[in-house]
Amino acid sequence: IRMINLAHGDFLMMGSYVIFFAVSLFFAEQMIGPVIAMLLLILSGGITGMIGVGIERVAYKPLRNRPTISCMISAIGVSIFTQNLFRSLPFIGPNPRTFPVLINDFLVSLGSINISFLRIITICLSVIIMVILYWAIMKTKTGMQMRAVSCDKDAASLMGININRVISITFFIGAGLAAISGAFYASSYPVLTPTMGATLGNKAFIAAVCGGIGDIRGAVLGGFVIGIAEIFVSAVYSEFAYGFCFVVLVAILLFKPEGLLGKPTIEKV
Repeated sequence: IRMINLAHGDFLMMGSYVIFFAVSLFFAEQMIGPVIAMLLLILSGGITGMIGVGIERVAYKPLRNRPTISCMISAIGVSIFTQNLFRSLPFIGPNPRTFPVLINDFLVSLGSINISFLRIITICLSVIIMVILYWAIMKTKTGMQMRAVSCDKDAASLMGININRVISITFFIGAGLAAISGAFYASSYPVLTPTMGATLGNKAFIAAVCGGIGDIRGAVLGGFVIGIAEIFVSAVYSEFAYGFCFVVLVAILLFKPEGLLGKPTIEKV
């Protein structure tokens, strides 16, 4: 829908905490198996998706016809508010929490390369989700409506498309997928804090802008570019790895302002 949600990383954090509290309240950690882990992912995605829809209605919908900068400022405010709200809640607080083990991890040998089973599951599931999401956006009726709203909200509305419904579905899917990705991230780096999504949200924003806003393939390509750049810089000077992401962003925007796979837009003046 061509809206930059700078609070997206906080949905990742929310989803991780949903699973943490679900396991703490209803399950003993040793009880978690593949079926329960899948149910926890669905629960996390569903709850976080509904929170995302609520945030869109309160913080973004009133600014829909305002300049883009207004929505970006609102998103920054939502992010800061969410992080501080979680820090102030007595049952969460600023102290780190340990994320429960959802999948028993072990090393898998692929020739001379050792890779963890969790990383393999994460990669495979990410590919499956990306393929399904791309198919849904390109081939389904709701996906076509999303693309129409992205191109021109006014024209889409005149054609009978329910703008509010499409945007709500988009936020539900986006927040839900962020929650699922947060669960896998927390499984690899099992420390929960209210600010854990801030850095990841910034990287996701950089990847989306580098690849081209509104293009799934561009977001994937941007993610690979940022990831590979971080790996190479980490080998030389690890402290600058995160900062180098912004160097890549500036370099790409200087030569291709619409992103690697983005299309130039023509506006009336």
